[in-house]
Amino acid sequence: MSDENSDSVGEIISNEPTPGTGILRLTTWGTAVFVVLGIAAAIAPDAFTTPYVVVSIIEFCGGMVVFALAFLRAIDRSRTEAIGVGGLFFASGTAPKRVQVILMASLTVQVVVSTGVASLHLYTALAFGVLAPMWALGLTGLWVAAYGVFSSREPEFTRSARRDADRRAHRASMPSQPPKTEE
Repeated sequence: MSDENSDSVGEIISNEPTPGTGILRLTTWGTAVFVVLGIAAAIAPDAFTTPYVVVSIIEFCGGMVVFALAFLRAIDRSRTEAIGVGGLFFASGTAPKRVQVILMASLTVQVVVSTGVASLHLYTALAFGVLAPMWALGLTGLWVAAYGVFSSREPEFTRSARRDADRRAHRASMPSQPPKTEE
């Protein structure tokens, strides 16, 4: 990330309220519901397996849809901005630190809880919980695709300009041949 992008992120932190608070709330609430049901399902699997599995599948499906939307938005922005996977889906250097912490904490907590619950009750329906972190991953991508700061993309040559440049480079690399003399 360039210095001008660092300044842009700093401006978001200091001068304006955090954009995309709805996305941050969805991530946090989704994670909280998942964690509460995960702990309950780990303690009393007979009573809480169904709600835990339903929430896990809903968060997975919702996360897939949001992930696709984030990806499409990022494709649109990639015409003028250099977008990388780490910056898009992990908010690495593209979001204010506070936002990155919220988004990555949600993802981390969902991964830890889902793996912990699945590990405690092997070979049961509680293994569906490992799908739920798609929720936090998709919403992270959506926040960054909508509000993240990326560096500008350098303009690319057209196909004919690249071809001409390649021809010039090829001609320049050819050894010069001495003039033929007739004997």
